[in-house]
Amino acid sequence: MRRHELSDEEWAVIEPLLPNNSRGIKRVVDRRVIHGILWRFRTGSSWRDVPERYGPRTTLYNRFSRWRKAGVWDAFLMRFQSVTMETS
Repeated sequence: MRRHELSDEEWAVIEPLLPNNSRGIKRVVDRRVIHGILWRFRTGSSWRDVPERYGPRTTLYNRFSRWRKAGVWDAFLMRFQSVTMETS
């Protein structure tokens, strides 16, 4: 695991919130995609500058956009907020 990537514990919190509907083609691993999306926003770079280890930039952008429209990012934030409140 790289320094800024999700730990197994963090991943266990958000994995159940991810949509798992596939369009027939083999998906790029969700955890890898999320790491790429987080890398992009953490660095402030453009999508084209995201390292290839996270998958194709079009996949990252499309998944980010679809999940935004579906409310997945809001669900992540609400879940992390509730976990934080439970532990404090």
